[in-house]
Amino acid sequence: MNTIADRSYDSVASQRVAFIGLGVMGLPMAGHLAKAGHTVTVYNRSASKAKAWVAEFGGDAKATPREAAKGADIVFACVGNDDDLRAITLGADGAFAGMEPGSVFVDHTTASANVARELCGAAKTLGLAFIDAPVSGGQAGAQNGALTVMCGGDTVAFDKVRPVGMAFAKAFTLMGESGAGQLTKMVNQICIAGLVQGLSEAIAFGQKAGLNMEQALGVIGKGAAQSWQLDNRGKTMVNNQFDFGFAVDWMRKDLGLVLEEAKRNGARLPVTALVDQFYADLQAQGDNRLDTSSLIKRLR
Repeated sequence: MNTIADRSYDSVASQRVAFIGLGVMGLPMAGHLAKAGHTVTVYNRSASKAKAWVAEFGGDAKATPREAAKGADIVFACVGNDDDLRAITLGADGAFAGMEPGSVFVDHTTASANVARELCGAAKTLGLAFIDAPVSGGQAGAQNGALTVMCGGDTVAFDKVRPVGMAFAKAFTLMGESGAGQLTKMVNQICIAGLVQGLSEAIAFGQKAGLNMEQALGVIGKGAAQSWQLDNRGKTMVNNQFDFGFAVDWMRKDLGLVLEEAKRNGARLPVTALVDQFYADLQAQGDNRLDTSSLIKRLR
C-alpha cells in the first residue's frame, strides 16, 4: 500500500540518512526521503513497522537507534515526547553513540524547548549538531510532502539539512538558536487551539439557529473568517467526522508544553488554558483518540 502521495523532488545529491520513529508522521516522511533518492536506514520501537517500511520503500532497518545512525550524514527523528527523545538519542544504544563527528541530528518531535537545548549541548560535546525541527501540517501534510518545518539551531547545520528535508516539506525555516523551533511550534498550537474552539462555537451556533452550515461555511470561507481549519475541518465537523489523525491526546501534550513554557516566560494565555481544559473534558468522556476538531462535541 502506498502511504505517500506522488510528488516531484528537486535534484539533491544523495545522502546517507537515518529516520527514527515510523508513526503516522515519520513513516511517510521517511518514505519521501527514499523517493527523493537518499539511502535511508530506519529504526522503530515496533520492529514490524520498520520491516513493513523497508518492504515498501527499500533501504534497511536496524535493531537500535545507534545502529541506524551509524554512517548517516543526517539522522531524522519523530517520536512522542521529551522522554522518548532522550531514549533514542542518549545512552549506549542511542543515536548519538552511533553518529560520526560532523553529522547532524534533526528532531521533528514536538517537544519542549528545554530538551532541545539539553540535547543540543550533549551533541556538541560529541562533535555533532542538533536541530530542533517540529512540523505543522498533520498526517496529510506528511503524506503529501507538504509539511511546514520550524527549526532552531546552528546555521551551518541547518544549511546542510534543509535541501534534504525539503523532500517532505513545503517550507523549512530557521527561526533562531536551539529551542526556537519548538517555541515557534508552541505559537502554532496556541493559534490552532483558539481557531478550533472559535470554529466549534460558530458551527454549533449556526446549527441552533437553523442555518445550512455547509452553505454558511462556504460563504464565510470567502471572507475574513477563512482559515485552514475552516477549509479542512469545517464541513467534517458539521458531519461529525473526527478521524483525521491528530488526536486529542497529542494536542493536550502540546498544550501542556505551551502552558509550562508560559509559566517560565510570564506569558498570559487565558484562552489557551481554557481550551486545554475543554480537551480534558473530551478525554474524560473517552474521546481522547478523536482528532482535535472533535472539540465541537462539547457543545452538542
